[in-house]
Amino acid sequence: MIIEFEDPLITGNDTIDGQHRELIDRIAQFVRCCEQGESKVKAIKMLDYLDEYTNYHFTAEEKLQEEVSYPELPQHRTKHEEFKKTISSLYDYLDENEGPTEEFTELVKKNVVSWLMNHIKAFDRSVAEYINLVENPDRL
Repeated sequence: MIIEFEDPLITGNDTIDGQHRELIDRIAQFVRCCEQGESKVKAIKMLDYLDEYTNYHFTAEEKLQEEVSYPELPQHRTKHEEFKKTISSLYDYLDENEGPTEEFTELVKKNVVSWLMNHIKAFDRSVAEYINLVENPDRL
């Protein structure tokens, strides 16, 4: 599975797109770490890195939504909370096992990579379109 920022993920909002590029890069690094069978300690450090940036990104994204009174913010925030629970469950998995297994790597691909790609294409693109309309009302 190739994990990279591609055109279908572009929202058109420079702030959101820049953060998505960084987030996807961090996820790709984490998946490589898992696929290479790195140690449990390294996997946890990579997950910490991903968790930290995810929280930063979600906070920034929600702040942007608040600034423009995005009407779907509560639903968007709920989706972010779902993702945070996924990250928490990955910590639990690593805590209970010797390190990143093949099963763990597949969970990451399904519950992190696929979730994020779908989230960006649907939810985040809608946010960016709304922000663009708010910032350019004369385009209607």
